Amino acid sequence: MPVVFIGHGSPANALEDNESTRAWRRIVNSMERPKAILVISAHWYTHGCAVTAMEKPETIHDFGPPLPAPLFDLYYPAPGSPQLAHRVSELLDPHPVQMDRSWGLDHGTWCVLIKAFPDADIPVVQLSLDLSQPLPRHYELGQRLRPLREEGILIMGSGNIVHNLALMDWLNPAAPAFDWAVRFNDRIKEHVLEDNPQGVCEYRRYGQDAALSVPSAEHLCPLLYTMGARADADEVTLETDFIVHKSLSMTSVVFQTGN
Repeated sequence: MPVVFIGHGSPANALEDNESTRAWRRIVNSMERPKAILVISAHWYTHGCAVTAMEKPETIHDFGPPLPAPLFDLYYPAPGSPQLAHRVSELLDPHPVQMDRSWGLDHGTWCVLIKAFPDADIPVVQLSLDLSQPLPRHYELGQRLRPLREEGILIMGSGNIVHNLALMDWLNPAAPAFDWAVRFNDRIKEHVLEDNPQGVCEYRRYGQDAALSVPSAEHLCPLLYTMGARADADEVTLETDFIVHKSLSMTSVVFQTGN
């Protein structure tokens, strides 16, 4: 299976037909049907590492106004997979992983999957971000997950390379991006294409560009998991690659072994 990093953007994408949501569908149409999906979402961060281990994960509406009210009527009733949760724990050992039965699928997961796999018939498991860990550790955990690809599991990171909500132009998605957002997004893309995870881990060296683009690291961390799960033979493709609302990167990346 390939590995994908999705720039998920606003939860409102779940209601829209736009360039990003069409790309998400196009990405999954290019691959075999996965047996299950493991998602590392920017919106589940914990002290310690956890994985969802319930049979029927709930759809979590972890947002509020000014997002559209119809979002709260959307549900993604995909099954869970305790079996996959235990396999993840096995692969990450000796790093401790808690079997969680209280979280569910947050919007970093279901707002993408509702477009990519609208039938909601593939088991989905989420792995949390332990933000007490240094950035290289997230890359290392991604490396340990790599065997899942050979087992038919789609590994998906969901976040945003540039994610500054405070400076977004909420009313105009097509507003020209800030110069600092473009520079930072381009630098991180270079590191991805060059298979340079250290460059991503050391993103703070880009000074003010980094401070503005990544006010906190949780939206960048899922990218490191997907880079860790990358295979030597993978081809790397940038799918959606633009910035909306001036400071929200929709760049998505596919790591896939060529035929």
